Amino acid sequence: MYKAILLGALQGITEFLPVSSSGHLVIAQHLLGVGDIPLLFDVLLHVATLIVVLGVFWNKIAPILISLFRLLTGSRTEEDRANGKLALILLIGTAITAGLGLVIKDLPIFANPHFTSAMFLVTAVLLMSTAFAKKQGRNLRQIKISDGIIIGLIQGLAVIPGISRSGSTISAGLLKGIDRESAGDFSFLLFVPAVLGALILELKDLGQLATDIPFNYMLSGMLSAFIAGYYALLFLLRLIRGGKLYLFSIYLIPVGILGLIYL
Repeated sequence: MYKAILLGALQGITEFLPVSSSGHLVIAQHLLGVGDIPLLFDVLLHVATLIVVLGVFWNKIAPILISLFRLLTGSRTEEDRANGKLALILLIGTAITAGLGLVIKDLPIFANPHFTSAMFLVTAVLLMSTAFAKKQGRNLRQIKISDGIIIGLIQGLAVIPGISRSGSTISAGLLKGIDRESAGDFSFLLFVPAVLGALILELKDLGQLATDIPFNYMLSGMLSAFIAGYYALLFLLRLIRGGKLYLFSIYLIPVGILGLIYL
């Protein structure tokens, strides 16, 4: 039970904070002596963090969905066209993420804690680079297709344990000249279809969902991931608006170095 709660909290916190959830799970499994996480438990943890994002960003997701419906029924308002363009960019970014992620996700080196530690240092460098990003920039409606392509590529690479999805995509947005709040918003809007797609791919293997883990353990882990993820996301959004994303490199650098030395 305590391992389920701990892994759930770890997933919730690191899914949103720019420190790599997959990287921390690799390290946690190594330190706790836990084998491969059962598919059903992994799915439930991702469902919990997806619910968090849908709740926090619903005020931005709902207008996009409404505009898409209106466009399909013949609407031509300026707002609907802007939301339709954003939806197209998100779709392009998601397709690129999926293609790249499927190619590299099963490479055997990714389960190596030594390699993961090295990737923590790569994430730290990306986060440090945001200290030089301009405070002002393009807003969500001014995001270009080229931004979606680049950020989608970065998100695809973030299947590598140790490369933070949120940290790398937000950093890419900031360095591309997107303003702080919009870079964070776009990163998590892109998160939704990516996680939905990943869940669909996992659920197709229904025969592998059987597990010996008691249901109350899995439910505890899911609840732990939801609570930890909610507060972690709110904390991250506050730091993004304050331009302090680089502070997480202070944590990742020693973690990466210690991992290279001792794991």
